[in-house]
Amino acid sequence: MKSMLHANEVRLPGWVYQACPPPSQLHRDRAAERQAQLTKPTGALGRLETLAIDLAGLQATDRPRAERASILIFAGDHGIVAQGVSAYPQEVTVAMMANFAAGGAAISVLARELNCRLEVIDAGSLAEVPLAGVVTDKPRAGTRDFSREPALNTEDVSFAFECGGRAVERAATHVPDLLILGEMGIGNTTASAAIAAALLAVPADAITGSGTGIDADGRKRKAAIIELALALHKLRSEEAKAETVLQYVGGLEVAALVGAIIAAAQRSLPVLVDGFIVSVSALAATRINPTCRPYLIFSHRSAEEGHRRVLEELQARPLLDLDLRLGEGSGAALALAIVRLACALHNNMATFSEAAVPDRGS
Repeated sequence: MKSMLHANEVRLPGWVYQACPPPSQLHRDRAAERQAQLTKPTGALGRLETLAIDLAGLQATDRPRAERASILIFAGDHGIVAQGVSAYPQEVTVAMMANFAAGGAAISVLARELNCRLEVIDAGSLAEVPLAGVVTDKPRAGTRDFSREPALNTEDVSFAFECGGRAVERAATHVPDLLILGEMGIGNTTASAAIAAALLAVPADAITGSGTGIDADGRKRKAAIIELALALHKLRSEEAKAETVLQYVGGLEVAALVGAIIAAAQRSLPVLVDGFIVSVSALAATRINPTCRPYLIFSHRSAEEGHRRVLEELQARPLLDLDLRLGEGSGAALALAIVRLACALHNNMATFSEAAVPDRGS
């Protein structure tokens, strides 16, 4: 089947392109000055120091905070699953949304332990009726099979961005210090690998991983399907705009994540970025609105093939490397504990003068 040409470009809502506020250099400088006065050798706490300084600038405060965190999980289904790219059946997406809401999933446990508000958003699953405890905000049930036709139409992509923006707006009413973004969707590692391969202009084989656990032959077949799809949609023959890539090979939950990232940054809300799929969403977000980049704190490097390349493109150094590949915001939730401790050290350690400890000689 011949793909449509890119005549009808995606027109995203105007707010998506509005510049995000720059971090406060004044508060960064003050935080750096305080770090230099704390009872420790200069730089002894390594990246915990720079993390606190960065957060102070993003939050425009002398005392960075990470106690109040909201977790947003976006879920969606993918037509590409029909090509046998996943080890799990598509019914798992809806079942896991119910599991999130019931408190039985990993992110549910982490949210309770960390005392975080958790919201699950059905941004595009195959669920035919709303699920208890899940916000339904979708233009359609699942994407189309992008190996045969565009995954989404332009209106779908625009709706998904607004879905992400609405989720951030709801979270903002709880006045969080930062947001954790996660996802769920059987087939979304395939969509994310396709997005990354297009935006990075690298072979699909170099960016495609095992996802939910397919074997080596399955991974190669998955990469081949992605490569053929990118050629079909002419995403190899021209410089790919992120909006267009999301339409042709993306997912509704991925587009919602992109919208949420930009909306959060526009509210000066730092975002703890999870694994491969959320990092790909972050890559797309920075291509659409580069001013959101300072607000992204990368939590971990996953075991998924290609995540390293995406992180390198974003010039990101993740806080953790634990061979995780669960998704659903789990890596970002784990990293929240480190961010909280970095803030506690910055805010609560004594200075040399307060503790009457001799500082270094001049």
